[in-house]
Amino acid sequence: MTLKTFKPYTKSARGTILVDKSKLWKGKPFKSLVASKNASKGRNNNGHITSRNRAGGHKKMYRQIDFYRKKFDMPAVVERIEYDPNRSCYIMLVKFEDGQNSYYLAPQKIKVGDKIENGSNKEIKVGNSMPLEDIPVGVDIHNVELQPGSGGKIARSAGTSVSISGIDGNYSLIKMTSGEVRKIDSRAMATIGVLSNPDQKNIKIGKAGRSRWLGRRPHTRGVVMN
Repeated sequence: MTLKTFKPYTKSARGTILVDKSKLWKGKPFKSLVASKNASKGRNNNGHITSRNRAGGHKKMYRQIDFYRKKFDMPAVVERIEYDPNRSCYIMLVKFEDGQNSYYLAPQKIKVGDKIENGSNKEIKVGNSMPLEDIPVGVDIHNVELQPGSGGKIARSAGTSVSISGIDGNYSLIKMTSGEVRKIDSRAMATIGVLSNPDQKNIKIGKAGRSRWLGRRPHTRGVVMN
């Protein structure tokens, strides 16, 4: 995806930089994989503010992403790539040979019509998911489980990935973006590729109203309060 800049026809358009989403799916999300989401707006069950500077925001429906990738040894085809308001990377709708649909996190370089698979001894190809023990050292991966069967927890936001830096017995050494190295059971699952929308970090929202759309209220420093 590329970035969009705007001519300063209005004050808010001056300096605004957004991600171009023109190539994404323009229709509604897949109905059976969507659930309502009750926004708490930073308040607990008593209505007290527990997380400051949150309120309002556009209504969102939650897309039920499959972070487990447990449908093994059955090829799936990428039907479409969509925007998800609940996360920074894009998601893809895949359809398995038995007719079942699922939402997965979409990596870079994945295209509509590509075939992907989950399971052991699969091809090292973008979008395929397999245990860490089947992945060569140095390959970029995302959606990595911390324990086998727990679902992907590491590297799930836009443009992120980690890599295997070595093997230590039954454990794989995972090198994080920060430089930290974690030891994870080699039976844990991970997906090949770097996640989509790497330009998310380069956007400039241009106006305060765009923050309100995202549910962010104005932030006042405590030191200047009475």
